Amino acid sequence: MGMRYTDREEAGRLLASALRQFRGRPDTVVLGLARGGVPVAAAAAAALQLPWDVLPVRKLGTPGHEETAFGALASAGGGVVRMLNRALADRLLDVGVRQSALDEVESTARAELEHRAGTYPGPRLPLKGRTVIVVDDGLATGATMLAAVGAVRAAGAATVVVAVPVASLEALTSLQQPADAVFSLFIPGGFRAVGSYYRDFRQVRDDDVVRLLGARPA
Repeated sequence: MGMRYTDREEAGRLLASALRQFRGRPDTVVLGLARGGVPVAAAAAAALQLPWDVLPVRKLGTPGHEETAFGALASAGGGVVRMLNRALADRLLDVGVRQSALDEVESTARAELEHRAGTYPGPRLPLKGRTVIVVDDGLATGATMLAAVGAVRAAGAATVVVAVPVASLEALTSLQQPADAVFSLFIPGGFRAVGSYYRDFRQVRDDDVVRLLGARPA
């Protein structure tokens, strides 16, 4: 099985130890993908003495097989970026999934994304011209992180660094070009679900995100 983290907080602290070159840099911020990436980002940012914020994201799950993403949405800087796995979406249409069903998934996801963005307390950190470290609890397909990187780029970030505790090789490869740097503490062979690399992988709720945001240093 290889490496397993106690929980997301431990993973964040370990991630920070591998990102020491960013410690205390005035041009750098950390963003945690909502919701599972937020505790990782909060712990990493505290260890690195960096400001952090939340990046609302929503996966576009295949109807009937929601864990398989045909795309994702991410919100940063007041805009929403949509990333679509066109090949998968076309295959779904070929096997009989209706376009209206995919459109309904996206409409629901957009509404949820807007709700989350409005629920999480601000102010949002400015990203323009800054180095942005984008953090999640792990990458399986990388679809959500691709949307996140696109949103951060669109918000004007000068440099985008993807940093995660665990990732599949396929996900890391897909991010090599969109991001300036991609880093994972653990890249297991025969990748399983992200949660299998944590002893405690309880669901992160919106109120958990709100609590962590509220505890940020002034």
